[in-house]
Amino acid sequence: MIAQVMKMDELLERTLLFDFYGELLTKHQKEIYEQYISEDLSLGEIAKEAGISRQGVHDLIRRCSATLKGYEEKLHLVGRFVSVREKARRLEELLEDKDGSDAEACLEKARKLSREIIEEL
Repeated sequence: MIAQVMKMDELLERTLLFDFYGELLTKHQKEIYEQYISEDLSLGEIAKEAGISRQGVHDLIRRCSATLKGYEEKLHLVGRFVSVREKARRLEELLEDKDGSDAEACLEKARKLSREIIEEL
């Protein structure tokens, strides 16, 4: 079960990195990486379609992953997106639960979260 969760997290991370930075890859890199990530093709299937070796596909995917992670280390767009999304989710929960708690405390928490979101943008 833990391995499945870790694999899902890795897939989500790769997908987000590709969504944010995929346009910065070359056309060839983008096509191969997209087939692997989005279309869930095997290395062999991609190799056959692209006319390159399976090892070549593997190496290209590893290089693309490293490149995309390098962009994220420098730009932090995915990290900010995930953080803002989580804060917006918490803000929505606060506003939906406003009747069940102290309205003033709820408003203060909502203000704090909205300021944090604005800071990150």
